[in-house]
Amino acid sequence: MKKFIAVALTVASCAATAAGAHYSDVSADETSLTSGCKSACLMDAYSGEIIYEENAEARMPIASVCKVMTLTLCFDAAKRGKLDMDGQITVSDRAAGMGGSQVFLQSGLSYSVSELIKSVVVCSANDSCVALSEAICGSEENFVAAMNEKAEELGCSNTLFANCTGLPKDTQYSCAKDVAVMFANLIDNEEYFKYSKIWLEDFAHPDDRTTSITNTNKLIRKYSYCDGGKTGFTNEAGFCLAATAVKDNLRLVSAVLGGNTSDDRFDSTVSLFNYGFANFANKMVLDKNVNLNDKLPVSMGKKESVSIRPERDSFVFCKRDANPEITFNVITSQSKAPLAKGDKVGEIEVYKDGILYDTVNLVCAEEVERANFFDNWHKIAENWGV
Repeated sequence: MKKFIAVALTVASCAATAAGAHYSDVSADETSLTSGCKSACLMDAYSGEIIYEENAEARMPIASVCKVMTLTLCFDAAKRGKLDMDGQITVSDRAAGMGGSQVFLQSGLSYSVSELIKSVVVCSANDSCVALSEAICGSEENFVAAMNEKAEELGCSNTLFANCTGLPKDTQYSCAKDVAVMFANLIDNEEYFKYSKIWLEDFAHPDDRTTSITNTNKLIRKYSYCDGGKTGFTNEAGFCLAATAVKDNLRLVSAVLGGNTSDDRFDSTVSLFNYGFANFANKMVLDKNVNLNDKLPVSMGKKESVSIRPERDSFVFCKRDANPEITFNVITSQSKAPLAKGDKVGEIEVYKDGILYDTVNLVCAEEVERANFFDNWHKIAENWGV
């Protein structure tokens, strides 16, 4: 089944955590955007709106694309303080003995966490995956359990992990839609892009060896808008790719699975991205650098009101030729001085065609000092005409 989304019937919060929301199509086109691939999914990275799908919920092996979740748990652990990106990990015999793609870690030696993560992102190193999983959860088995918990949390109901590497195992599967959702969640970590755009680099070992690592995602050099991706291949899974590209404030995420050849996955992904950029846009509706027209009243301050602005930009995803009705609801509470620039003083809700789409904090665009005795006396005098 192939679907093109012409109009979104419902919307979700404009954030990576909303990825995975599914929207029924109103205009089906049976012309496939992919070639030589068994399934595909294309979505807006921030809203999670799916704009093209082809057998997107069919369960199948995804090979090393499962490292999207491995990396997600690494970044999650770093946020929680469980994993120190500048710390060291001593490699176990089991990690060093992993087959498939690897950077040839030496058992007993200690490696930088950041370098291990880089090797997973760039060259899909299985040995680094296992070393990281053991450092975070004590064993790969415990780590896999955490992978499945995270998949469930993201709503990926057609996904089951059995290892952290993607090496063939009968009980491991996912689908194009779930892969797109998981990858959208991964790239919400800005640090991921420190590694994803590396093309060629030497991986330095503590014993003075070096291993040359090359990015398995060829679109980094072949497609100017692509700045991240994760490849996968086994005989069972075929050629797979999850990738992201950004152009004119629109970030897309794609997943193609079961390609007959390596070129099939890359060519199909380019076709998906070109379709998305040609037909959809993220239109800015709030600019973080522009104050709202109305000021917020302030009590006990040297000023009686303060200028406010959105804390961040807000974009609405839609067809390029669409003009959705955008309305706002400003929510503020009584504010008292002192107020510093950037202090939160409320929220602004963004509605697309009458449906809540995004909620953005409102912050002070300037500071307001607390009024002192003389300020208050001056105000009283003004009011009495003294």
